[in-house]
Amino acid sequence: MADRNRIRSFLKDEHVTYASILLYITLSSGQIFFNKWVLSSKEINFPYPLGLTLLHMSFSSVLCFLLTKVFKVMKVEEGMTLDIYVTSVIPIGAMFAMTLWLGNTAYLYITVAFSQMLKAIMPVAVFILGVCVGLEIMSCKMLLIMSVISFGVLVSSYGELNINWIGVVYQMGGIVSEALRLILMEILVKRKGIKLNPLSLMYYMSPCSAICLFIPWIFLEKSKMETWNFHVLVLSLNSLCTFALNLSVFLVISQTSALTIRIAGVVKDWLVVLVSALLFAETKLTIINLFGYAIAIAGVAAYNNHKPKNGEKITLVSQSPTNSDKKPGGPL
Repeated sequence: MADRNRIRSFLKDEHVTYASILLYITLSSGQIFFNKWVLSSKEINFPYPLGLTLLHMSFSSVLCFLLTKVFKVMKVEEGMTLDIYVTSVIPIGAMFAMTLWLGNTAYLYITVAFSQMLKAIMPVAVFILGVCVGLEIMSCKMLLIMSVISFGVLVSSYGELNINWIGVVYQMGGIVSEALRLILMEILVKRKGIKLNPLSLMYYMSPCSAICLFIPWIFLEKSKMETWNFHVLVLSLNSLCTFALNLSVFLVISQTSALTIRIAGVVKDWLVVLVSALLFAETKLTIINLFGYAIAIAGVAAYNNHKPKNGEKITLVSQSPTNSDKKPGGPL
């Protein structure tokens, strides 16, 4: 009887684990397509990436406050001080805001598939910055892995039929901002010893990111949006899905490990690239595209396999509404 109960418990845990991973992949992929549709579709016609990102962060701030302070469904971890908030959370929030803003803007110029291919260069940016600040150590193996990823991204870019360099610049800017954010998170954890779960991170960071976005929004998009007919239901649903995505990251991490969510991210990336070719007429995948991306993903897989062996925690499993391979929130 005891063995039978253990087997049932094991199967139940397995089902929860697989369900949480499937939920994460579905929400992460779906949110990318949802954002692309909101920003560029003729039906919604909301070409305001800064405004959309500001809405996401404001919505997240309000929901985090309601869940933790009003309904008290979840608890915010203690230990945050004014000094840590000013010196760490604000810079991290600013970089997160920049990442989402630039990533969403890129969707106005390049396809979803090509955007995902460019994001494969993320480990290279993080590694280079990590070496510069002393968080990473240069080695022949890591140099080889970074070279493979870079070569794959270059090949996939060469195979892009309708490349728009403005979109590439925006996307690369978002990648650099995200890399800076991850480095700042490493410093927050390793040098200041602060550990926050994803909800606590969202609670502290979302208001800061919203303020950082609000200032440029006033000058760049506010006047344009005053004449726009708001689709309240669509934008509210879009923001809710973004928040649900963040919580799904928390669920996956609590049920699995950092390596599992990295692998799930790779599966999601391929899924987004292939499905986008079916959903968007503008997406034209070539053999060179796919060959280069396969090389880059192989490098990313080697990087993901190498990192846990070095005993490193995943500092921020980020996903933003735009960058689903970057999950906002993770075990610190």
